[in-house]
Amino acid sequence: MGVGLALKKLDSALAKSDGRKISTLGPLIHNPQVLAAYEAKGVVCVEDIASLGIHDCVVIRAHGIPREREILLRQSGAFVVDATCPKVKKAQLAIAHATQHGEALILFGEADHPEVRGLISYAQGPACVIGADDDLQNLPVPLERGLVLASQTTQDREAFQRLERKAASLHPDLEVLSTICDATKQRQEEARSIAQKVDIMVVVGGRQSGNTRRLADVVAACGIETVLVETADELEEKKFRQKACVGLTAGASTPKSLIDMAEARLAAME
Repeated sequence: MGVGLALKKLDSALAKSDGRKISTLGPLIHNPQVLAAYEAKGVVCVEDIASLGIHDCVVIRAHGIPREREILLRQSGAFVVDATCPKVKKAQLAIAHATQHGEALILFGEADHPEVRGLISYAQGPACVIGADDDLQNLPVPLERGLVLASQTTQDREAFQRLERKAASLHPDLEVLSTICDATKQRQEEARSIAQKVDIMVVVGGRQSGNTRRLADVVAACGIETVLVETADELEEKKFRQKACVGLTAGASTPKSLIDMAEARLAAME
């Protein structure tokens, strides 16, 4: 939903551009084929806010941006379209509210992911990012004012629940925020279900997409051979020989056209 909404907002900005330069602050979504298509339409991906002109239109990426960068962006004079996924925005505001008295935030996610950098910026107390429950043993933040646990919206819910149980045993006053997107949970559950019925799984999506990589990890954890591709051209027939049944799924930012092409290529294999 967040990806679709971001693309609709960019399409609307293009339709109303009237010659105005259209930019995105960082890649709008993590899918190179989609980004290339918009680049061909004249959309420019920028990282430096200072490079924007006062008449430019700039679209905030679906992953959101750090609070400080958004303040600078709105002060730049450019026309701003906020395409932050509503689930991400909800998580940002929940973190700000839960830490308003200086509570420490522990965020489960990828430290270098743009969504995580944005989420952390909303913490009003000390904060750190962890990627596994083992990291709970020596937290680098003071806990005198309480502890809040949240997650990147596209993380594996089962992994987060294990982390939650361990954190609760170590810190009885823990507050847990439900920030994992329901669509992510459903996609992962469906992928696990499919994996139990097939000989090999194909996951289609951008390799820079965190939710796509985690989807592949979730499937591989079921003990099934898993292939992650960005396009149908990467599907090598020799890998699927002797495979009676193939499962197919895709990341949240993968266009239907790419999924359809992967399905057609697999179906054509003997």
